[in-house]
Amino acid sequence: MEAASKLTRPELVCPAGTPAALRTAVDAGADAVYCGFRDATNARNFPGLNFNLDELADAVTYAHNAGAKVLLAVNTFPPAGQTQLWKHAVDAAARIGIDAVIVADIGVAAYASSRYPQLRLHLSVQAGASSPEAIRLHCEEFGIKRAVLPRILTVAEIAGIHAQIPCEIEVFVFGNIGMMAEGRCALTSYVTGVSTNMDGVCSPPADVHYLEDADGTLRAKLGEFTIDRFSSQEPAGYPTICKGRYVVCGRAAPYHAFEEPVSLNLSALLLDLMRAGVTALKIEGRQRSRAYVRSVVSAFRRAVDDIMAGRDPVLANLIALTEGRRETQGAFRSKTWR
Repeated sequence: MEAASKLTRPELVCPAGTPAALRTAVDAGADAVYCGFRDATNARNFPGLNFNLDELADAVTYAHNAGAKVLLAVNTFPPAGQTQLWKHAVDAAARIGIDAVIVADIGVAAYASSRYPQLRLHLSVQAGASSPEAIRLHCEEFGIKRAVLPRILTVAEIAGIHAQIPCEIEVFVFGNIGMMAEGRCALTSYVTGVSTNMDGVCSPPADVHYLEDADGTLRAKLGEFTIDRFSSQEPAGYPTICKGRYVVCGRAAPYHAFEEPVSLNLSALLLDLMRAGVTALKIEGRQRSRAYVRSVVSAFRRAVDDIMAGRDPVLANLIALTEGRRETQGAFRSKTWR
């Protein structure tokens, strides 16, 4: 194992969809947790998730007492002429001592950087900045200190970007992988009228329905559209358009035309990512349970600590927590993955 003195300890950035999940993540060893307000300013705007102002202020105190940071996701795109909600979120972040605000929209970034020049800004993966030129522009114009890279890059490409930009790099290492069109998905908006990137909701629960047919087949619907069908022997997934099965171009059987249900797991690539200059390792899952948070955060905490101690990391088996009980390294190993 490579000597730890040659490596920079990466920050383990963990999801917190609720105050209880935040405490769980901190207790499990998170260096930083990311969360959002209970409104459209963040990209996980689901009922029952997120924080009000008092809860977030208490969470900051709890995390700081444990030596952890709190990052606030203000990473959706305001409708034209309706920016006040996003500005209020930035104002609140500065007021209660948030360690960094994660932004995607350039208007929100401009407001934050000009109004609160001492407030640390991270560039959300929703911004879709995957080139050195795009990242440098955000750094120069808005003082971005860290860029969260889209999940479309190999480790070698990440290393190349690191050599050409003046800010830190954060990458996802576990969780949902989606269609890898970060900040550009309009599928759910087409079906429901609610935008993932403006309203913060992919497949809003009010539009989700399950119907059982006479033969026992379960139909998952989003609005008026059937997204998938599940046999009685098959676990039913949450209906998102990109993970549905469809009959396309005359094929006899439906198949996953956009993306298969599978989760990203880069635990085996941690050392490679650290060598590539990655500053922060991000776990996805603000909509997941405390048990998920505890298990995944603990596993990655141990793995990182093993690497920094010069030991071969013990990689926990997290397959039970993956989507469809399947995992992938996505594009990080090579671009042969669909």
